[in-house]
Amino acid sequence: GGWSRLVIEKPYGRDLPSARELDASVRMVFRERQIFRIDHYLGKETVQNILVFRFGNGIFEPLWNRGYVDNVQISVAESVGIEGRGGYYEASGALRDMVQNHLLQVLALVAMEPVASFSGDSVREEKAKIFQSIRPIEDVMADTVRAQYTAGAILGEAVPGYRGEPGIPADSRTETFVALRLLIDNWRWAGVPFYLRTGKRLPKRATEVAITFKHAPLPLFGEISGDNPAPNLLVLRIQPDEGISLRFGAKVPGTRADVRPVHMDFRYGSAFGVEAPEAYERLLLDAMLGDPTLFTRWDSVEAAWSLLTPVLRAWDGGALPLQSYEAGTWGPDAAAQLLERDGRLWHRM
Repeated sequence: GGWSRLVIEKPYGRDLPSARELDASVRMVFRERQIFRIDHYLGKETVQNILVFRFGNGIFEPLWNRGYVDNVQISVAESVGIEGRGGYYEASGALRDMVQNHLLQVLALVAMEPVASFSGDSVREEKAKIFQSIRPIEDVMADTVRAQYTAGAILGEAVPGYRGEPGIPADSRTETFVALRLLIDNWRWAGVPFYLRTGKRLPKRATEVAITFKHAPLPLFGEISGDNPAPNLLVLRIQPDEGISLRFGAKVPGTRADVRPVHMDFRYGSAFGVEAPEAYERLLLDAMLGDPTLFTRWDSVEAAWSLLTPVLRAWDGGALPLQSYEAGTWGPDAAAQLLERDGRLWHRM
């Protein structure tokens, strides 16, 4: 007379075949409506606010497409190492641990179409469409970067390299940094690159979405001041300095038409004065209530693994060398070159 629900932590499988095998086993006992595949990023208030920001403000949604957006960057930087989880991390790596779940989930919220309602499967249906629309990564050499940190310093404190961490073999080939270039083949985002990156032992802890808009059609003020103004930039800061920042150009006082970038800034802490619930609190409560909105549906999991499993196999086959980067830096040179080839730069976090 009661109910049973199963909550499964990410990553859901190690690749596409293992995920399908796991799901087949789970479905022998549970139905889809009883299965709650949990990803704690979806429980963060700042991640949920992506949908409110997009669909609750008429000023932004008309600009949220290929006609106005130049590129989208999603970054998850961690200053910590593996923190005693050598056994898990050595078998996982950054692509499985962060990209297949956290980063792709954020990408789906940024890119998805409007929903009819925020109840039931409406959100999950639109997210699944995005996963299924991501173009397969055919050129692993050109569109992916993998690297492992070496010894360095974080905030002036010396830290060991990944292979010097407890439980890590001296010949480890596990990546601690990943960068990807993705394209979404749908009407809204055709031709707009989505750049993803995540890594451990980077200079700071920060998670953000940076949306760069296209330049104005005519560089009127660049002709006067000799320099084209910086493009408009919208940054959604997910953690730890939660907020939203908008960069736009303004005339410098006392000049004819010199333009300088300025910022409008919103911060959660000062605006609301309350502390948001911890992500797992919200998600576990939703699971008990039977609300699946913030949980991952199987078709999305399958599509994400379909995208990344060929990358994993190519890496394992030696199709892409494992780069290195010093702890306390922003990753290998190849990560910067991934954007430089397109005439772009990573947003400075």
